[in-house]
Amino acid sequence: MTPVSTGFFGLVLLLVLLALRLPVAFAMIVAGLAGITILNSWSAAVSTLFTESWGTLTYVELTVIPLFVLMGNIASTSGMSRDLYNTAYAWIGHFRGGLAHATILGCTGFAALSGSSVASALTIGRVALPEMKRFDYDSKFAAGAVAAGGTLGILIPPSTGFIIYAILTEESIGRLFLAGVIPGLILSGCFMAAIWTLTMLNPAIGPAGEKFGFMDRIKLLIRGTAILMIIIISIGGIYGGAFTPVEAAAVGAVLAFLFSLTRKEFTLKGFIDALLKTVATTVMIYFIIIGASVFSPFLALTQIPSTLAHTLIEMALHPVVLLALVLAVFIFLGTFLDGFAMMVLVLPIVLPIIQQSGIAEVLGITSESDLIIWFGVIMVIVLEMALISPPVGMNVFVVKSVSDISMKEIYRGIMPFWVAMLVCLIVIVTFPQLSLYLPATMKN
Repeated sequence: MTPVSTGFFGLVLLLVLLALRLPVAFAMIVAGLAGITILNSWSAAVSTLFTESWGTLTYVELTVIPLFVLMGNIASTSGMSRDLYNTAYAWIGHFRGGLAHATILGCTGFAALSGSSVASALTIGRVALPEMKRFDYDSKFAAGAVAAGGTLGILIPPSTGFIIYAILTEESIGRLFLAGVIPGLILSGCFMAAIWTLTMLNPAIGPAGEKFGFMDRIKLLIRGTAILMIIIISIGGIYGGAFTPVEAAAVGAVLAFLFSLTRKEFTLKGFIDALLKTVATTVMIYFIIIGASVFSPFLALTQIPSTLAHTLIEMALHPVVLLALVLAVFIFLGTFLDGFAMMVLVLPIVLPIIQQSGIAEVLGITSESDLIIWFGVIMVIVLEMALISPPVGMNVFVVKSVSDISMKEIYRGIMPFWVAMLVCLIVIVTFPQLSLYLPATMKN
């Protein structure tokens, strides 16, 4: 077998294993080992597995994963996330569509603690969906707001999507975190614009909630400041050069723990539960990285990435057309592949294409590092679209797990928000400085 044909064999094997419901990490390991064995030897394959596994486990920068995940889990267990939603609800819930707006704001805030889309959708959904049901919100509309809002978890820092992307591209985690701030706020704004438009066209889908007194609003705002302080100190510390991402994650986790000790909702059982959830999530992400570290060398041996990049460049497509083609492929793959799986599988193939396409010159991106960071933001937004795309969208299943809304209704409710994400994607593609401004001003 030629290297290219072996590469296609490995990709087919991977897809078959994924179709058989084998976890993506193990599917990549099996396909990578088989491919390296065919192209080199079994000893080389085993050596790659052991070397990459050890390298992943001893990579200090990856410490940010369990620490940020722990921070989010503690915040959820102690009721901080509920306070965040309640604060937003108190201030804007009495407006038409106000509960849906509060859901988006709650997800935006909690995203800055959890770094997980699933956690954001699950945590805020448990609080928001019963309230929207109480005020007779249209079920499709309510489900769409929760599922879409949850996707902010992998765009707004600390994002697990950016962490994995940074590992795969050897880019700065801190710069990628900051690159996601402005796009994350823009996406939140797009979601809220979609809510405003939908409720303007049909006010019945999002009736106004109850109105809180001014002092009640202030009390809830004060109670919700704990999360704000954690975000400002940890993420702001990265921007100001006071902390590395690892240090910021440690500071954030400690602050979340200390604030939680002052709350009656935080119990020993809840703390142990947060620790167990952190371990489970961390192990899953570590295995995905190990799988990617085995599969990527196999792809490199096949020469498929370089061959495909060379072929597409020779077609002399306009860089914008080529970028649109790549993003369309991502969106298509997102309809049946897990977002993180898609990233680790496809990134080694498409990044060389983007680097050689000439898109940097067209958009005025002046450095290779800036191009990689900008494309990371674009990729994460596409991953977010995958999270709510039928038939697999993970956030759809999360919303289903905390509600009695049918899958058909959830998918129908999601579509306006999917369009809002597409608009945000076009804006970020057209204006790269929206992603690159904060990383450029970051203090080292």
